[in-house]
Amino acid sequence: MTERFRVAIVGSGPGGLSAAAHAAALGVPHVLLEAAPQLSNTIFRYQRGKFVMAEPGVLPLRSDLGFEAGSRESILERWDTGAEELKLNVRYRAEVTAIRGERGGFEIETSAGERVEAEYVVLGIGLQGNLRKLAIPGADAPIVQYQLDDPDEYADERIVVIGAGDAAIENALALTARNQVTQLNRRDGFDRAKDGNQSAVLKAIENGTLGCIYNANPERLEQTDDGYVLVVASDDGDQRLPVDRIIARLGATPPRRFVEACGIAFPSDDPAAVPEVSETYESNVPGLHIVGALAGYPLIKQAMNQGYEVVEYIEGRRPEPADAPLLKAKFDGVPGWEDVDTALTQIRESVPVLAPLTNLQLREFLLDSTVHQPAPGEVVFLKNDYTDTFYSVVRGGVEIEVGDDGSRIPVAQGQFFGEMGLISGRRRAATVYAGDGCVLIETPRRSMRKLINSVEAVRRVIDQTFLKRAIRSQLAPEADEASLDALAESAELRSYKRGEVLFREGDAGEDLFLIRTGSVTVSRTIGDKPVVLAYVPAGQYVGEMALVSDAPRSATVEAAVAVEAITLAADPFRRLMADNPAVRERVDRVYKRRLSSNAAARSSDGDNSVLAFLMEQGLGEATDVLVINESLCVGCDQCERACAATHGEVGRLNRKAGASFANLHVPTSCRHCEHPHCMKDCPPDAIRRAATGEVYITDACIGCGNCERNCPYGVIQMGVPQESSSLLGWLMLGLGDEPGRAPKKTGKNLQKKAAKCDMCRDLPGGPACVRACPTGAAQRASPEQFIRVYRNG
Repeated sequence: MTERFRVAIVGSGPGGLSAAAHAAALGVPHVLLEAAPQLSNTIFRYQRGKFVMAEPGVLPLRSDLGFEAGSRESILERWDTGAEELKLNVRYRAEVTAIRGERGGFEIETSAGERVEAEYVVLGIGLQGNLRKLAIPGADAPIVQYQLDDPDEYADERIVVIGAGDAAIENALALTARNQVTQLNRRDGFDRAKDGNQSAVLKAIENGTLGCIYNANPERLEQTDDGYVLVVASDDGDQRLPVDRIIARLGATPPRRFVEACGIAFPSDDPAAVPEVSETYESNVPGLHIVGALAGYPLIKQAMNQGYEVVEYIEGRRPEPADAPLLKAKFDGVPGWEDVDTALTQIRESVPVLAPLTNLQLREFLLDSTVHQPAPGEVVFLKNDYTDTFYSVVRGGVEIEVGDDGSRIPVAQGQFFGEMGLISGRRRAATVYAGDGCVLIETPRRSMRKLINSVEAVRRVIDQTFLKRAIRSQLAPEADEASLDALAESAELRSYKRGEVLFREGDAGEDLFLIRTGSVTVSRTIGDKPVVLAYVPAGQYVGEMALVSDAPRSATVEAAVAVEAITLAADPFRRLMADNPAVRERVDRVYKRRLSSNAAARSSDGDNSVLAFLMEQGLGEATDVLVINESLCVGCDQCERACAATHGEVGRLNRKAGASFANLHVPTSCRHCEHPHCMKDCPPDAIRRAATGEVYITDACIGCGNCERNCPYGVIQMGVPQESSSLLGWLMLGLGDEPGRAPKKTGKNLQKKAAKCDMCRDLPGGPACVRACPTGAAQRASPEQFIRVYRNG
């Protein structure tokens, strides 16, 4: 006899499991069909010990099962316990092979031949059952696998990990502890990964614990008398890698054939497309609802909320979405935005760059953002501020002051601004003033980068706008839109690893390079050795000298750190100069200034050596460096003491550590990078950048240690903040080991927090380390000022 239920839930991932839990809590007749022998197979297959985040952090959880950030094991144990307490009706090893019918009359078949009838179906099967496989000769060998359950099971093996996403990176890094690991990246970077994973894998590659081949394409796996060999095509030709194991993490695609067989339509033929669903998560098949990753919502907390809500919808109730109160508070006071749905519709219709976002993506975007209604003429941000947020103009408009004469460019409703600071990490290039009736959405850099990396249409629009505005601000403020469009058509975005050459001395001058992120050095060969002449940061350009003079390149330009550059072809740029005399005049001025600067630099070997040292130490990405003149330093350590006393006895400075050049020493202290590594993958978003440039940590720090791991300069410490004692407390009560030092707090329950230099941003006198130096040996300087410090002795 065929069993019949009110709701049949297919798949026990976070969404399906939460739906079953809510059905059980309400007493709704239900069945949960799971193909695996345990609940939540996707998370079960995570590598052992993996820490699972509970994002978005601001979103409240709505589910009858608990969930919070923690290890894979703790989450699974909690769900198993909850499922048992709620008496979920689960059928294990019940792989669904067919779903037929519609609302009120569904028939479901399993691989075991069972038949189940249901009034409604909730599909929460996710994507992991449809893993992409390695399609090369020999891929069926027993050494090829597509999951990593426990990295500790493998030791002394030569392992190749294929892929550049988060799973591939996490697997590769976990295996490096006891194995020789090489990662194959089919591209030239790790753009698809989370910031924290990207930083960690690049650091492992740089320090040699992980091998990596970029632009790599596996061609075949051969079995030889000595074992297996993987043949890989790369920029350096074919490489033969002896391997004991291959772990291919190639992602997953929607199980399209099965889903379409159920009658569900996809919006396009794109293999990565997901089915469209209504606000109640209902597909085009009446009564068949989709939750979780299959509907494009991969985060665990999102899926669990959807599982809860979909049962509510099926039962005829209309629960307010979990994020609605948060969004209402953000929209409060904006005329016409009395309810969330109206506000979302107006935002989507008013700002084209946000149109490609799904409903949930837009809600997430707004949860991370702030809505502003500035008064007419109010300053949104000032030129040279270090803020890096992104602004969308929903109503009214703003004016951008672009010239020294006060000239302004209007930015109307539907447009955006702030993308130059967002991308380059440099100071704001202009002052922005609010217009009449202005409504702005301000989005943090971290959230905006996440959106750019996940929605290609958004990336494309922002890149194109950045390019045209960069050309206008740096080269051609007078150029009309048609001229900018013509030049932009020739543009190409290129990425360079640290040490990679953009062009060499003697090359033909074919392109102009706008430095989008990072910084470059300019050097010439003098006396059979390369001599660094100049340092050029993001927001400026190089290569104009060959285009103006028609002579070969006069210098070599090399990436001081990872660099993104926009190349503009020579012919369109020369046409722009011919059509706009003011552009030609501006470029000529830069050309002559650089000729003079290069001549002066060639006459000073000392300065050239300083620049070379600066780049070798990675200071090309710094905005502020602590420099100690060792000819004046007496080793009193007052700088360290002052730093610790100012910051709860958790020091942020190590005077003795660090590199030196001549009489200059760069101790281990925060450099306040253009693109701070520490800000990447901070779960509570506790690391911020002040408008004046200081990178600092707020009280929201949870002590997870991600920033400490991501910082390549070792300038962040985890510690328990202490209290300083007074001189009287030390003399009379014996508090502390010495004046200014309180007794150390001890105990297992004390929570460590991250500590780093914030340049004493809250103190009117400036950095305590500099003020405490009795000889004036300690100074803070930008990389450009570093050279002047050296010249002045």
